[in-house]
Amino acid sequence: MSDWMEIDLVRVYCGESDRVDGRPAYELVVEEARRHGAAGATVFRGVLGFGAGSLVHTAKILRLSEDLPMVVEIADRPERIDALLPRIEKLAKGGVVTRQRMAALFRCPVRVRDVMAADVASVGPDTDLGEVVELLVARHVKAVPVVDAGRKVLGVVTGGDLLTRGGLSARLSLFGLLPADAREEAAAALSGHTAKEVMTAPAETVGERASLREASERMVKKGLKRLPVVDEAGELIGIVSRTDILRAAAKVPTASTEAMPRFTAGLMQQARDVLITDVPTAKPDEPLLDVAARLIASPLRRVVVLDAAGKVVGIVHDGDLLARCGPAKRPGILRALFGKKDDDEDAGVCSTGTAGEAMQTTVYSVAEDAALTDVLQKMIVHGVKRLVVTDDDGKLRGMVDREAVLRAIAGRA
Repeated sequence: MSDWMEIDLVRVYCGESDRVDGRPAYELVVEEARRHGAAGATVFRGVLGFGAGSLVHTAKILRLSEDLPMVVEIADRPERIDALLPRIEKLAKGGVVTRQRMAALFRCPVRVRDVMAADVASVGPDTDLGEVVELLVARHVKAVPVVDAGRKVLGVVTGGDLLTRGGLSARLSLFGLLPADAREEAAAALSGHTAKEVMTAPAETVGERASLREASERMVKKGLKRLPVVDEAGELIGIVSRTDILRAAAKVPTASTEAMPRFTAGLMQQARDVLITDVPTAKPDEPLLDVAARLIASPLRRVVVLDAAGKVVGIVHDGDLLARCGPAKRPGILRALFGKKDDDEDAGVCSTGTAGEAMQTTVYSVAEDAALTDVLQKMIVHGVKRLVVTDDDGKLRGMVDREAVLRAIAGRA
């Protein structure tokens, strides 16, 4: 049973003559499932049956005009059915909806529509940037598509766009660490500007039927972390992120390996094959001021703390610096983290404390000979973007991140 996946099967029972806004209810249910990106939907016409009203429906020749029973079956992963059901319930007002858990064996390539997030937030081009930030923070996402009235994608506003073109004072992941007055000040600075002023346009999109390999290749080539997903008409129906693709790859050992042989070929490599070796380090007793300077200078936004023998004992993130500093210092360190100079060179960082006092002692790591499948599993389980790589003695060899794993999947490692 290792190749079988858990799915939910939803059945919608209705009559052929059931209408919603003048259209057959069963047609609208199928369209909604397709728009939502469901794995599949099938409509069956019954030959004989009756419902709660006890009216007999039959397909006998002399009664072809009768209201025949109809059944719509929709199969998908449980979490996607959770998001789809409220929409179906609005359409199937006069019918019966059932749901049951079962196992399925997929013998077809996994495509973008199978892993994308269908419940995607979007904004219009004239949406105020303050509202955009509120939406991103509330939904815990890093980007939002900008669409026109016909749901065609005009562009994408990312956290990076808000930093570089919108003047946002902190990355979205750090925004919650700011004092309330600083967050209000940041929101006020954005107010009056619109999504179309800062969005990346034209947006790079991907079709719902594209393979995960194709999506990963496009992300790597363009340096993107997510792609809006469009249907055959070019309308937005979802968004697929690097994390969505990596999660799908992480399920390969327990899913259908026959469905994704080319997609997962790159994961046969080891951590040492995709290693990042330029990793900033510090000793536990080094001043936090020096640690902050190294962290700010590195795109990894992490400093690995080593003991006298060179073994990994902790790690310092940019969020650790913010948490360590008082409210008076936080605006300064944020300016430093994003390359904005202060008149006082040391104004942006905390001058007291050591690396050992600020570091996290829980360090997620893997051995240098770990297979990328194991690396990926650990990233997903712990919800981390990067893992420290060590040798057999626990000494630092480097780091491996999500981008490196995606490049391996895309065949570019």
